[in-house]
Amino acid sequence: MEFSDAVTFFESYNLILLFVGIAILGASVLPRILSKYPLSMPIVLVASGYLLYLLPIDIVVPDYKIHGGYFEHITELAVIIAIMGAGLKINRKMTFKTWSITWRLLAITMTLTIAAAAFLGWYFAAFVPATALLLGAVIAPTDPVLASEIEEEGPGESVEKRSELKFALTSEAGLNDGLAFPFTHLAIAMALYGISPSNWLGSWLAVNVFYELIIGIAAGVGLGYLLAHYILNLPAKSIFAKSIVGMGALAATLIIYGFTESLGGYGFIAVFFGAITIRQFEPNHDFQIAMHTFIEKTQLVITALILLALGVALGGGILNHLDFTLVLIALLLVVVIRPLCGLIGLAVHSSVRFKERLAISFLGIRGFGSIYYLAYAVNHQDFVGSDRLWSLVVLVIILSIFLHGVTAAPILKYLKR
Repeated sequence: MEFSDAVTFFESYNLILLFVGIAILGASVLPRILSKYPLSMPIVLVASGYLLYLLPIDIVVPDYKIHGGYFEHITELAVIIAIMGAGLKINRKMTFKTWSITWRLLAITMTLTIAAAAFLGWYFAAFVPATALLLGAVIAPTDPVLASEIEEEGPGESVEKRSELKFALTSEAGLNDGLAFPFTHLAIAMALYGISPSNWLGSWLAVNVFYELIIGIAAGVGLGYLLAHYILNLPAKSIFAKSIVGMGALAATLIIYGFTESLGGYGFIAVFFGAITIRQFEPNHDFQIAMHTFIEKTQLVITALILLALGVALGGGILNHLDFTLVLIALLLVVVIRPLCGLIGLAVHSSVRFKERLAISFLGIRGFGSIYYLAYAVNHQDFVGSDRLWSLVVLVIILSIFLHGVTAAPILKYLKR
């Protein structure tokens, strides 16, 4: 390496450190600054990333064609950490009755959203069937990362102490990212083998639905129990020992996810069931607060970095493949399809007021999970029209960040009254 190359490298390295520092600072102070305003941290950080791109400095622009592997793995890490945080919030035993609102959102709302989004992509955007189905799969899940931004709980406070609305959003976001994976695999299978079900239906049901889901649930519950027994039963007598208890939540996230994926199971599902198991092991243990607090801080840092990068990518032209039809589809997905499918799914849920059902349906935020699934799919298989699909999905995420970021706080305040 020549001297000039070395100087350039360290200049870039210093800029990276600067941007990381800005992101962490934003994650630490923005929630306090914005608490009185109808804004959210994601809005400010995305806008800041865009402004960074406009500055006359040499900055690497995230490109899904060049950095597709980074897109996949960084968002993957953000999602599993957020799923652990979501699971640690919930202190409600998982039964058919107590989680009925969640099952409706998963079985009815999510399925209808996938179908509606796929139809819009096929009929109006002229995507081939595999690409249209991929659109439905990546756009359907409520994102656990950005959904947590509308929560107002204190550290370690369970969602049951607040409202059914927040329990619904938390539990849905924790589970539906994992349940979108079979549909992503189905889109990959259609792209590989064609649209005829005889080419892929049997293997898809056996492997991508039953095997991977069963392994994910079993590994999550089993490892969750073992890790909870280890983390919560070991005493922490010194101040230092107590200060690092929370790291157990991050360790549990990585262990459960890595082990499950090594067995070919769904790691997202495993992490959520593992988190629920840890929380249920001793729900009132003091260490529960420490673990949730630590995982939430970790999530905030990674979220801030990705949001800054997303803002830079906007300046770099990630939306360049949009046209009028795609913009219209994005608007329909955010303001019509998700709310309508949510209301259908919760239509006969008598224990939740209509205003809360409407809020749950509207606040289904799209986010990093969509980026992960899209990156995963196109990294494993070529999809016709993937450039247009990237622009459409990113636009949906941006619309969701801004629309839900501005309206979430007023909606929650209104429901409190």
